[in-house]
Amino acid sequence: MVIEVKQEISLGQLMLAEFKTASKTTVKKLITHGSVRVNGKMVTNPAVILKTGDLVEYTRQTYVPTKIKPPYPVYFEDDHILITEKPPGLLTIGDRGLGGTSFYKIMLDHVKEASKGKERILVIHRLDREVSGLILFAKSEAIQEQFKNQWHASKKLYYALVEGVVGDDQGTIRTWLAEGRDQKVYSVKVQEGAKLAITHYRVMDRTPDFTLLEVALETGRKNQIRVHLSEMGCPVVGDRRYGADDRYERRIRLHAFYLSFNHPVTGKLIEAKSKMPKGFLVLRPEDEKYK
Repeated sequence: MVIEVKQEISLGQLMLAEFKTASKTTVKKLITHGSVRVNGKMVTNPAVILKTGDLVEYTRQTYVPTKIKPPYPVYFEDDHILITEKPPGLLTIGDRGLGGTSFYKIMLDHVKEASKGKERILVIHRLDREVSGLILFAKSEAIQEQFKNQWHASKKLYYALVEGVVGDDQGTIRTWLAEGRDQKVYSVKVQEGAKLAITHYRVMDRTPDFTLLEVALETGRKNQIRVHLSEMGCPVVGDRRYGADDRYERRIRLHAFYLSFNHPVTGKLIEAKSKMPKGFLVLRPEDEKYK
């Protein structure tokens, strides 16, 4: 639907007059969800003043929460993005041609079913198979591309239970990472193909043998946290690939619990925080000491 503005008026007032019976809240959501364009450009502020002759285009279709229960917890969803939580043991996205399932495939099927085929999701970032936590998906290629260009500006925090006692209350690890022929990642000298990786950590709690850390990523390289903590002498509990003691349950104690960023359309701060997974601090099934 296209409206030609006849007199100076705010976008919110114009849309209220257009919809007549709609509430101010409904009209505000229509605008802030990015469903309105003025002279071909998306406008998400209802207070914007329109001038005579401006062309306002809108669609009535806007995000409505689905009644179909998602297979995994959803922390935020609108027309543009979806934040959900991946359990350990699932690939974020599967390799093409190898079959099997993935977290992305499961959530994509859910979104398609809930929207009756009108919506899809696209991958923005990944978590390792055995790492749990918050995952952000885009609902269009434009939003996906926007996040890929600005992903470094988002804030990402992890819980990490590591072996050994981390002496400093906080610190930063900065190395160049490269993948070896054995498909493991290592810190190396600056060389072709190596990527700078920066990890910040803060001690949350200590026992005589273990340390619970809050980890913040400044860069997002493959296996970055696992490699950095292992090379510091404190591998993540359960991460046998990077040197963890095999006496403990093979479950990597790394969980992406916090994610924040500015919404790509509205500009508003979006924050999501999940709880520490059940059993995260239990080292062995029969061991309740650290539960």
